[in-house]
Amino acid sequence: MSVKLQMVDLVGQYQKIKSEVDEAVLDVMSKASFIGGDRVKSFKANLEKYLGARHVIPCANGTDALQIAFMALGLQPGDEVIVPAFTYVATAEVIALLHLKPVLVDVNIDDFNIDIGKVKEAIGPRTKAIVPVHLFGQCAEMEAIMKIAREHHLYVVEDNAQAIGADYIYADGRRVKGGTISDIGCTSFFPSKNLGCYGDGGALFTQDDDLSKKITMIANHGQSVQYYHDVVGVNSRLDSIQAAILDIKLKHLDAYAAARIQAANYYDTAFANHPHLITPYRNKHSTHVFHQYTLRVTNGQRDALKEFLTLHQIPCAIYYPLPLYQQKAFAPFCDSVNFLPVTDQLCREVISLPMHTELTPGSQDTIIEKVLSFFK
Repeated sequence: MSVKLQMVDLVGQYQKIKSEVDEAVLDVMSKASFIGGDRVKSFKANLEKYLGARHVIPCANGTDALQIAFMALGLQPGDEVIVPAFTYVATAEVIALLHLKPVLVDVNIDDFNIDIGKVKEAIGPRTKAIVPVHLFGQCAEMEAIMKIAREHHLYVVEDNAQAIGADYIYADGRRVKGGTISDIGCTSFFPSKNLGCYGDGGALFTQDDDLSKKITMIANHGQSVQYYHDVVGVNSRLDSIQAAILDIKLKHLDAYAAARIQAANYYDTAFANHPHLITPYRNKHSTHVFHQYTLRVTNGQRDALKEFLTLHQIPCAIYYPLPLYQQKAFAPFCDSVNFLPVTDQLCREVISLPMHTELTPGSQDTIIEKVLSFFK
C-alpha cells in the first residue's frame, strides 16, 4: 500500500517526538497553568539562547507579531513602510490595518527577496521603516538594508516567519541568526513552519531593552502592572501548551533544517540543467533552511504542470499567484504601481513541491518522476 504524499507531514514528525510532547501537554493540563507560567518562560529563554537575541517576546501568531512591532515603534497614520510585493499578505496587511501606507517594491529574480535598488528608489519624506521578508528559508541582504536604514534614519522590521534558524553571513564572515539583526524581528509558529506548534503562535525578537518593554506591554493590553494600562495594546499571548511543544521542537530545529536541506539537494540533482526548470538559488550571505522548495517553470506551463501534478495526486502549491499590488484589498495604496516585472514574472512561474522533515528518497523519486514526465 502506497503512502499518500503530503506537502508537510506533521503526523510523521509528531510520531518521532510523541512521548515527550504528550508528557509535556499532560503536565500543563494537570497543573491547569494555561497562560504564561514556567513553560512559556522556559521556551522564551531557550529561544533567546538559540537565536542570540537579548529578548524574545512570545505572542499569539506571526501576524500579531508584525502588528505589535509597528505599534512599538510608534509609527503614525500616513507613515510609509517599504515591503516586498512578493510575499504573504500578512506582511502588508498589518501596515494597512494600522493606517500606515505599505509601499510595495519589486524583488530579486534569483532569491525572491526584496530588491535593494528598489528600496533605495522608494524612500521618500514619509518613509519610516523597511520590512525585509526572509522568503522561503533564506535571509534578505540585511547588511545592505541596515546601511540604507542608518543613512535615512529608518526602522527595520524583519519578517522571519519562513526562515527561523537560517544564518545571515556578513561580508567579514560573522554569522548571526536571521531575525536578530534589525530593530525587531518577527516570526510565526504556524504548524507548517520549520518551528511550528500544534495550534497558533508567534514571537518578536529585539536586542533593545526599551523596545522589549514596549512590546511586552503592548502584547498584554498595554500593561506592565496588572490593571494599570500605560498604552493601548492588544491581547496576544502564546499559551502554555504551545510553548511546551515548541520548547521540545526547538531542540530538533537544526536537525529539521538539515533534513530539509538534504531533501532540497536531492531535488536539485534531479532537476539540474532541465531546460524549463530553475531550482532554488542559494545566497552567499545566508544559509537556506528550505521552508519551501520552489521551482520556476520558464516555458509558460506552470499552471498546466500544477493541474497535471494534482491529477496524479502529487501535492504542490503556488506561493504566490497574485502580486500584492494587484489584490483588491491594496488598491487604495497602489494607485501609482502599474507594473513590477520580477514580481509579476514570479507569480506566473513559481511552483512549490513537498518539503518537510519526513521526506524520503522514495517519496521524492515519485514526485520527481511525475514532474519530469510532464515535460516529455
